Amino acid sequence: MKMPSESALVTRFGVSRTVVREAGSRLQAAGLVESHQGKGSFVLMVPPDHRAGIKPSVANKPDDIAELIGLRLGVEVEAAGLAAAGRSDAEADSIIRAAAALRRIPAQTSQLLQADFDFHRQISRATGNRLYGELLESFGPAMIAYPAHRLPPLDQTNHIGPDEVICREHETIAEAIADGDVDSARAAMRLHLAGTRNRLSRNE
Repeated sequence: MKMPSESALVTRFGVSRTVVREAGSRLQAAGLVESHQGKGSFVLMVPPDHRAGIKPSVANKPDDIAELIGLRLGVEVEAAGLAAAGRSDAEADSIIRAAAALRRIPAQTSQLLQADFDFHRQISRATGNRLYGELLESFGPAMIAYPAHRLPPLDQTNHIGPDEVICREHETIAEAIADGDVDSARAAMRLHLAGTRNRLSRNE
């Protein structure tokens, strides 16, 4: 089956060309889409046992994590802008609460990563485009990357306070979305994800 053109997808889903191209690249890499020069892209038959999304093992190496953050920049910067433009009051409250929750959670791996993922998932749901939410759901908490020194050993039981820089980055994003400030929301998300990439590169 032939896929719609890039322009048609941009118009239909209200996303940027960058988002469409990133999504197309991921589909081709997964073997779900095939492109022919001058003819367009075609959807291939999906095997019955196919499972969409990124498995945690895919993002274990530094290069894989860098690529994942690059994809998130293409998707989540636009998602933050859409959320700022169209979120409801209830969605804004949910995003603010999700950001605040990061300060109340001990820095234990599973809890911290889940809380961080929940924050980004709340933003995707506030875009008004269900595909953003479905895409992040397919990634799961494995999409969240933290430098190893910011997480304690799994068997450590004492409470470790939240990371102030990371908490503040999330709060800035949440505040911009709640204020309906599209440009600031995009800029704050870009700064957060670029900061994550830089923090990881310093600790390779």
